[in-house]
Amino acid sequence: MASVGQNGGVTSLKERIESDLATAMKAREETKVSTLRMLKSAIQNAEVAGDEAIVLSDDQTIAVLRAEAKKRAESAQIYADAGRTEAAAKERSELSIIEAYLPAAMSDDDVRKIVDEEVAKAAASGATGGKAMGAVVKAVRERVGSGADGGKIAALVKAALGN
Repeated sequence: MASVGQNGGVTSLKERIESDLATAMKAREETKVSTLRMLKSAIQNAEVAGDEAIVLSDDQTIAVLRAEAKKRAESAQIYADAGRTEAAAKERSELSIIEAYLPAAMSDDDVRKIVDEEVAKAAASGATGGKAMGAVVKAVRERVGSGADGGKIAALVKAALGN
């Protein structure tokens, strides 16, 4: 997910967000500025959340961005259901800004194929049903990386195991 910066070095996702924030501020893009500030804050909060302050890797940053995107999608749906179209539109515009920083999601079919392969491996080693759930979810997550949402993976594994 890292890209080549202006100085020829590799920039992290966090650095890209900070750079885009400065550009959006100069261009006076209010929604983009507020969304990128929120992302920057969420990343900083995640970096200091544990016992020790850390610098998030791009994969960890993507996880933070996915959580923020999920919040926006849920909020937009709640606002839309309540008839608050302006608030829903604001959440959707923030979501589209966040999605620009996320890797393309894998298709359900691609994830399902990996799930089926991992379920077959688990069954070959004697693990079936609920006992296999944790191991299969872990194996699928390792293979898809940040290409699929954890909730989607868990649901597909559960269905494949017949739970």
